[in-house]
Amino acid sequence: MSDDMAEQKTTAAAWFRELRDRIVAAFEALEDSHVEGPLSDRDAGRFDVSETTRASQDGSDAGGGLMSVMRGGRVFEKVGVNISTVYGALGERAQAAMAARKGLPGMAEDPRFWASGISLVAHMQNPHAPAVHMNTRMFWTPHGWWFGGGSDLNPCIEYDDDTTHFHATQKQHLDPHGPAHYPRLKEWADSYFYVPHRGRARGVGGIFMDDYCTGDWHSDFALTQDIGRAFLPAYLPLVERRRATRWFDADKDTQLIHRGLYAEYNLVYDRGTRFGLETGHDANAVLMSLPPLAKWV
Repeated sequence: MSDDMAEQKTTAAAWFRELRDRIVAAFEALEDSHVEGPLSDRDAGRFDVSETTRASQDGSDAGGGLMSVMRGGRVFEKVGVNISTVYGALGERAQAAMAARKGLPGMAEDPRFWASGISLVAHMQNPHAPAVHMNTRMFWTPHGWWFGGGSDLNPCIEYDDDTTHFHATQKQHLDPHGPAHYPRLKEWADSYFYVPHRGRARGVGGIFMDDYCTGDWHSDFALTQDIGRAFLPAYLPLVERRRATRWFDADKDTQLIHRGLYAEYNLVYDRGTRFGLETGHDANAVLMSLPPLAKWV
């Protein structure tokens, strides 16, 4: 591995941590702005932070991260913002998956990998406030490096103006990198976040990319950063708009059923869930995305 790549890994991991800190602070500030009681009530709107580790087969250091989860807030029923930097050797199943998807020869001969990223899922108290997912990541093997990630909106009660704002903000952040990026990444998200056994998308879409590498690390990293930077301005105004909307039991029922769809997708189709579990990362951190309550008809 070249000195340049070592520096680039450090730069990417530091950026994911910076983005995590920014989002955690913004979400806690949103909780504070919703406080109506004494100042001590603010404790309900805080993240619990714990370290996570990846288990290696030989007991060597395999990296880890931070799991930050808020439960029972006034705005967020459950929200997790996780970061990790993990490394080591891919197991046989992960090697086969990588070789098949990326067309990489020689994975079995040199299965080393390094991965760093941020992953976020928010489930809301108010059924009118949309759930959301966001992640960005960098992946390296001796055979190459890639970026991936995006964000998608998952309302149980859809509002056209919310959807328009979410997509328009992401387009605004992607357009400086070229006008072809937004429509391509939007189409990618529409395809990736589709639930085949239900015959529908899990939400109203967003942007997504995987295995992204043009050969220009700095350009690809800049695009990845702007995917991350787009998240707060795309999402926070929607929560501000909907968090105090009056809701009824039927609305909560709709929310819980939609969460069932979200759980099905993450457990059956999501590559990140499968990769995290297959490579030995902390199962609680991997499954952080699941909602606190869900319902099936």
